[in-house]
Amino acid sequence: MMSQSAIALLRDDAPDGLPEGTEWPGPDTLVLLRRECRGGTDRRALSRFGDDRWILTPAVFEAHTKAVSLNFRPVPAPWRLEVKYYVWQLLNLPRTRSMRNSRGERISPLTVSIVFPQLKAFVRWLHQQQATSFAQVTPAHLDRYLDDLRDAKISLGLRYRRVGEVRRLWAHREILPPFMRLPSTPPWNGEDPRDLFKKVRPQMENRTPRIDERVMQTLLVWALRFVEDFATDIMSAHAEHTRLHALSPELIRRPAGQQKRGGYLPGQLRRAVIDYLDKLRTDGGHLPGHLSNDGKLQIDWRHIERLFVCSAEIRRNGTGRLIIESGLPIDSDIPLDVSVTGLLEGSPWRSSAIGYHEAPRLARLLSTACFIVIAYLSGARPGEVLSLRRSCLRKDPETGMLLMGGLYYKNAVDADGNKIPQGAERADPWVVVAPVARAIEVLEELHSSELLFPTYIESYRRPTTRLGTARDVQSAAEDITDFTQWINAYCNRSERAEAIPDDRHGTLAPSRFRRTLAWFIRRRPRGLVAAAIQYGHVHVQMLQGYAGSYDSGFPDEYAFEDWLYRMETLAEDERALAAGEHVSGPVADTYRHRVTGAHRTFAGRVLTSTAQSRDLLGNPLLQIHHGPGMTCVLNPATAACQLRGTADDPLVTPDIEDCRPNCRCLVRTDRDIAYVEQQVTELEETVSNPLAPPIRHAREQHELARLQAILDAHHEGRKPTR
Repeated sequence: MMSQSAIALLRDDAPDGLPEGTEWPGPDTLVLLRRECRGGTDRRALSRFGDDRWILTPAVFEAHTKAVSLNFRPVPAPWRLEVKYYVWQLLNLPRTRSMRNSRGERISPLTVSIVFPQLKAFVRWLHQQQATSFAQVTPAHLDRYLDDLRDAKISLGLRYRRVGEVRRLWAHREILPPFMRLPSTPPWNGEDPRDLFKKVRPQMENRTPRIDERVMQTLLVWALRFVEDFATDIMSAHAEHTRLHALSPELIRRPAGQQKRGGYLPGQLRRAVIDYLDKLRTDGGHLPGHLSNDGKLQIDWRHIERLFVCSAEIRRNGTGRLIIESGLPIDSDIPLDVSVTGLLEGSPWRSSAIGYHEAPRLARLLSTACFIVIAYLSGARPGEVLSLRRSCLRKDPETGMLLMGGLYYKNAVDADGNKIPQGAERADPWVVVAPVARAIEVLEELHSSELLFPTYIESYRRPTTRLGTARDVQSAAEDITDFTQWINAYCNRSERAEAIPDDRHGTLAPSRFRRTLAWFIRRRPRGLVAAAIQYGHVHVQMLQGYAGSYDSGFPDEYAFEDWLYRMETLAEDERALAAGEHVSGPVADTYRHRVTGAHRTFAGRVLTSTAQSRDLLGNPLLQIHHGPGMTCVLNPATAACQLRGTADDPLVTPDIEDCRPNCRCLVRTDRDIAYVEQQVTELEETVSNPLAPPIRHAREQHELARLQAILDAHHEGRKPTR
């Protein structure tokens, strides 16, 4: 039986009680009526309200997103119209109603598609309760829904989101007709989800896991090899592949009146084929081939037609018989006439020419290697990297820094706080290192697309399922998997012990790069990446550009890794002090105070956001930094080194590489002294060597005396005073 609300919705005119200013769509009303669409969109082809699938892709400007749509067919039939009217309002309101903990900006079509499944889940539940309209929902319904969510075997985060969609529906009740409104009382009396579920979402525990150290190092080393050593060969092969493909029979247009491809004079094609076969015999070459459907190796006549720009008639005439009866071996691929010049540790990286069919895959692998280098070493978000365009790289004439510009989408809002769908040009570019610049240069030479990471590299292939022409994040993740598999197969064939290990967390998704980079910068600041790239250098470069601004999100990633690292070292310091470790130096008492105070304050503390870790790092109790043979109890006002960052920045750190012996911030623990004693042992061997040059002997003798004074002062302080 049809409900009164459904009958009201089926009328052509607006329903009774429609609030003033609320638009009411008809069956032919555009779904994206009040939304800006991509340039070139045919608005006549846009989805209409009466359709059961709404295509939202034209209003999604991020070039790296997949097709976006809303499917209303799974919505129970009695509810479908009501849900469509509500969602249409979400899409077309000039400003959506604000909710708790939201900024109140207009919800984007992409966000609508993301939250839509949670709305459908609520409606399906209501349908099971025999309700047919939002106006029939009572507080008792909502309490039962909450109880079912508590018992459901779903994540706490999903429970939060489903509660959030009920709140969003209630927040928009005033723009809906009375028969579509939830009760006037806020759902669950406005209680926060953490109180409703008696749990806080473990945001920091469920963060995207970082990539294992050995996995990331090996992955990056191979990506750099592709970009720096193999790129020239792959680009040349891909260019030749593209040239030959353009000669495919179906792509060649015959001049008016010409009956055959190529326009050969009598006997001319035969002589060209004879010359071709003679060259193959001289060079030890192979005829182009491919595997048939039954697995047999046979001549690739389509490629023969490309080479000679001739028709398929060659397969059946005497000229073709010359090829068949030549006795030349057939290759399952088609070696391209491109030399291999790239070297791997002094030897050619491959022993054979790149094949015609192999070239596109190698080009894709090269593009993936460029993505790994750019995304990982710049700290940019995956979507921002995938949206990069030609000429995004420039060199600052005054500083010599390499700057990478582009669009950003997250937090891109207009003066009213509404999201700018087409993104905004960032005011501060990324400051990048040389390998990132090289990767960009390679991409600009590899293909002709305006986007650096198009869906397809080959110009003759174009996406048809979506308007966005950039690779999407999921495809990038799949490409990294393919890159890893190719590398491991290559290592297996060449018996190289440099395969990329499996990561215990599974797929090497691009979303894991930023946290991994933050970990390496914090834990391995002097660790060699490859070709003299050091994470310390990457850190300095990044913090001078967009990645160093808090809008980028990277400082929060780094702060979280810094927080974890300091908590680990704090626990180790506290255990050592409790076990009687001796500490010497001008601020030894300050060190003891900070360690015990920080342990009391922060041990076991749970963080709920990365921004919280950044704020906490500014606490003076946490300003303890360990270096080789020394510990810095940092006071930015008295530190003798060149600080990394400004004195008022919570992420400021001392430059351990620039530590000054006369600094008033230094202390030495027994663990530091063990390191110094090892240095003393090594220097004593050098000093005792009679063959050491006099200048070196004097220098090492001076250093030995300095270190011995440090040891004496430390051990002297251990003696009880009388």
